[in-house]
Amino acid sequence: MSHALFDLSGRTALVTGSSRGLGRAIAEGLARAGARLIVNGVDPARVEAAVAEIRAVGYAVEGSTFDVTDEAGIIEAFTHFDAAGTEIDILVNNAGIQVRKPLIEFSSAEWRKVIETNLTSAFVVGREAAKRMIPRKRGKIINIGSLASELARPTVGPYTAAKGGIKNLTRSMAVEWAANGVQANAIGPGYMLTDMNEALVKNPEFSAWLMSRIPSKRWGRPDELVGAAVFLASTASDYVNGQIIYVDGGMLAAM
Repeated sequence: MSHALFDLSGRTALVTGSSRGLGRAIAEGLARAGARLIVNGVDPARVEAAVAEIRAVGYAVEGSTFDVTDEAGIIEAFTHFDAAGTEIDILVNNAGIQVRKPLIEFSSAEWRKVIETNLTSAFVVGREAAKRMIPRKRGKIINIGSLASELARPTVGPYTAAKGGIKNLTRSMAVEWAANGVQANAIGPGYMLTDMNEALVKNPEFSAWLMSRIPSKRWGRPDELVGAAVFLASTASDYVNGQIIYVDGGMLAAM
């Protein structure tokens, strides 16, 4: 099979929440495949540092600082891209947060914050990207789901609701935009070694339970999402639409 199928040269990828964590790993993977990057985050200093580090190893990259829960800020960012002649060919909706507590202890404000960051942002950023992709008859949207797109665990109710929503938002994008050459798919990471999971990694009881559930018997690494991301961003996936690929060490396959 030709590697040209997975070549992203000449394409521009915007990855939300990519100044660190899973987003940073995915962004760097897309750059290695040839894409020009737009790194996003809410902290200007962190975005600038990420841009400098990625540029230092030879990749084409710029930063765009906006809050994915700020609709006006998102629209302003895309207006800036338009003015600069920047066409977003690949969008990865990665930005997300986690709040852990029993469901009955969540305030409505906390619920809304998790939903808006993890689900509504993917709709708004995806909508703005699609408005530009549809007239060009091409585009790739990759939403970041979770094992929680399929299953629930205690203390992460809003996150589970949001990631379940991501699964069907992805399907909705696919059925509405596929005829216009836009593919919308998702990646469902398993338990990854990230800052968001640090407390779980350090919890011996949880880690023991996790090792008993994962056929691979280990936590995942952020860079292990890159293969799925490059596939879904490339011409290799031009007839793949509305799907979610789980990168979970086999966890969903096990009883």
